[in-house]
Amino acid sequence: MNVVLEIGTKNYLDDLLCIKKHLSHMETLVGCHASYTLSEPSSKFGWTFFKLEFKSNLQISISEKFSDTLLKYQLNDESQTFAKFMGDYFLSRGCNVKINPVN
Repeated sequence: MNVVLEIGTKNYLDDLLCIKKHLSHMETLVGCHASYTLSEPSSKFGWTFFKLEFKSNLQISISEKFSDTLLKYQLNDESQTFAKFMGDYFLSRGCNVKINPVN
């Protein structure tokens, strides 16, 4: 099953570049390539929203590589845990975005 996250940003172009850069780094780190897709953006109230879909091979590889870190989040739902982890990952690398799981 592919994980889908909704990304919200106030600076679409800069944050999109930041996300792509750090997803590329993550793909290299876990040995996956071309493992995500981005939807077309839509804007509301000064925010731009788009969806980031992880193919299952990337999501599984990230979950395995960072299993110890993911355990620290202690959230009930696996998709919420993954979304929180990716949000923190992007934030720590300068991507000023808000992330929510899409069910």
